[in-house]
Amino acid sequence: MTNIELPFWETVIRLLLATVCGGVIGIERGRKHRPAGFRTHMIVCIGAALTMVLSIYISAMFTNVWSVDESLIKVDVSRLGAQVINGIGFLGAGTIIVTGRQQIKGLTTAAGLWASACMGLAIGAGFYIGALVACLLIIITVVLLTKLESFILAHSRNVNMYIEFENMDDVALIVSTFKEQDVKVFDVEISKQKSAKNSYPNAIFSLLLPKKKSHDTILTIIAQLDTVRTIEEL
Repeated sequence: MTNIELPFWETVIRLLLATVCGGVIGIERGRKHRPAGFRTHMIVCIGAALTMVLSIYISAMFTNVWSVDESLIKVDVSRLGAQVINGIGFLGAGTIIVTGRQQIKGLTTAAGLWASACMGLAIGAGFYIGALVACLLIIITVVLLTKLESFILAHSRNVNMYIEFENMDDVALIVSTFKEQDVKVFDVEISKQKSAKNSYPNAIFSLLLPKKKSHDTILTIIAQLDTVRTIEEL
């Protein structure tokens, strides 16, 4: 491969850079104990970079070594890379789960895997500047902007609350307590299924809080009801 278009050390550099960039993004996910963490992101990025290098290698082999007539066969260097983008969807789907409280988790991890694959393709193609800038922006998004997202959610007037209570009749009491605090109840999703941890019925309340009431204030008021066993903001 040394005498073709991609020298040996260039291949090593691209794969090593993909290893580092994928690993850096995966560290943040692994630190939060997500399904796809440090090693998964690293492997995805390496595999994507290798696929792009392979595409370039095959194209160079057709032209320079095998001397195949271009009129007989046309090589699309981006074809293998496109298959990586399609295939990563199956891996990303495996990280997305819906919890028993109807929460969707794993979307950020799945997006990180997809972005790692794209970044690996860019590195494999030799587009180092684009890959490094993308890596930096991804890190800023998943690490630094997490606090901004938490701040926005904490001050949002739209809230979903998961509440466990003793009897189904307690729903009316909870709803009336919300209304006493000028909280608008848009939807109530009640579940009568008994879980392995408890035997209490539960419901998810979709609410609109008044401007002067904080999330913690409403949570405290509802938690003080004698019939409420568990309350959590989703």
